Amino acid sequence: MPSLRYSDITPKADYLNRRRFIAAAAAAGGGAVAAGLPFSPATAAIDAIKSPYSTSEELTPLDAITTYNNYYEFGTDKRDPSRYAGRLTTRPWSVVIDGLVNNPGTYDFEDILAGATLEERIYRLRCVEAWSMVVPWIGFELASLLARADPMPDARYVAFETLVRPEEMPGQSSRLLEWPYREGLRLDEAMHPLTILATGLYGEELPNQNGAPLRLVVPWKYGFKSIKAIVRMTLTVAEPPTTWNMQAPREYGFYSNVNPEVSHPRWSQATERPVGAGFFARRKPTLMFNGYGEEVASLYVGMDLSRNY
Repeated sequence: MPSLRYSDITPKADYLNRRRFIAAAAAAGGGAVAAGLPFSPATAAIDAIKSPYSTSEELTPLDAITTYNNYYEFGTDKRDPSRYAGRLTTRPWSVVIDGLVNNPGTYDFEDILAGATLEERIYRLRCVEAWSMVVPWIGFELASLLARADPMPDARYVAFETLVRPEEMPGQSSRLLEWPYREGLRLDEAMHPLTILATGLYGEELPNQNGAPLRLVVPWKYGFKSIKAIVRMTLTVAEPPTTWNMQAPREYGFYSNVNPEVSHPRWSQATERPVGAGFFARRKPTLMFNGYGEEVASLYVGMDLSRNY
């Protein structure tokens, strides 16, 4: 999957203009701060390394990525996150890493970023609801943060939890799901170079409705595996409980790898609808592992993917 330049692919002209403006300001010695723009480590990700893991497919427009979201902490309508997520306070932020690690503790978000190599990762995103996007994330490999925590030899899984703050996340006042939202990966999946923690998209700081300040992105799995607003990672020897598997185990397995050959009990997974492509856009075939089979199929050798779904 070749690396791309923003100028080759981005349909957002003012985004390009902003990049040029910041570059000019920096050359003049002022940078983003002198230009009157808010500065944070995530905003600085605009100059992140371009990753060879990026896809060359056309990007989903920014307005679609930021207004069509499943984020039930803010409500069940696709637009609820963009309506209500602005009230979420994302600074200060920290992540507890505990369980089977030699360096447990509370990791401050700024310290996490200071030790990270930020990259642009243009990934396909496939929702279990059979729609898809192509998102230009900014982030870093989860493996680098887990290495700092130093997993013990017995660690086999990583469990993740989302923030619980119902006064700022109104959907948590409902009983739709058991809060906090939980997800999990096998440790080898978590350490895979495709697995990232995203801090931005489209060269900007990650919007609240997309999981700010820190969300998981696992591009070969259905989107609900990519947990948002992470506040805890726990390394365990046993497979951890995950929210949608607890809610409906017949419909949502622990692995949730994209597999067009295994239908959801209520719909086919053979095709997908590209979000933001226009009303008359045709559905397109869904690819095994969302098109990342060359990189990740070896993780599942010997497994029955129709049973370990």
